[in-house]
Amino acid sequence: VEFLGNLENPTEPRKQWPPGLARPDMRGKIAAEQQAMEGRALCRWGDPGLGELVRRGKQQGQHFDEQLVDAAARSIRDRWNPLPPPLWVTCVPSRRHLTLVPDFARRLAHKLGLPFLECIRKVNDTEPQKTRANSFHQAQNLAGAFVVDAASLRTEPVLLVDDMVDSRWTFTVLALLLRRAGSGPVYPFALADTSSVDGD
Repeated sequence: VEFLGNLENPTEPRKQWPPGLARPDMRGKIAAEQQAMEGRALCRWGDPGLGELVRRGKQQGQHFDEQLVDAAARSIRDRWNPLPPPLWVTCVPSRRHLTLVPDFARRLAHKLGLPFLECIRKVNDTEPQKTRANSFHQAQNLAGAFVVDAASLRTEPVLLVDDMVDSRWTFTVLALLLRRAGSGPVYPFALADTSSVDGD
């Protein structure tokens, strides 16, 4: 369990949109200044220890244990240590679990000594990315789903928090929107990587 809790789980940024998307701003290569930075996932979904805590919080408690906040803060500060460092925190909103990720992100921001700003709104329902068959459908699923309030964000580097990372398209779309709205570099951070399992 201790070994698994100390593994690095990098999430590589997407650099190109899948062909065939309808939106003209989601075609071809993604400009380097609008890409997400390399991110991290704290653990793998369902792994003993942290992964099981994530599963329990997501499926049973609707609240992530404080142990996950502590472990995430240690991972970001002591092992990842991104440069330039994020100076504020925001999160990926959900219309199914309204408070789950914002509550975790707020507690993580407090632990890191950073301000938390809810500057992203989800304006359209989407299907879980796990149910989309390929990159085209995963990216298309997110087109027009989010808006960023430019008046509510900061121009410094930001930590973008979500509970799960799978296809990386949610982080890709939101990094693009945040950068276009005026934020600094966007560092994605997820509690669990579900890319090779059947998590939600």
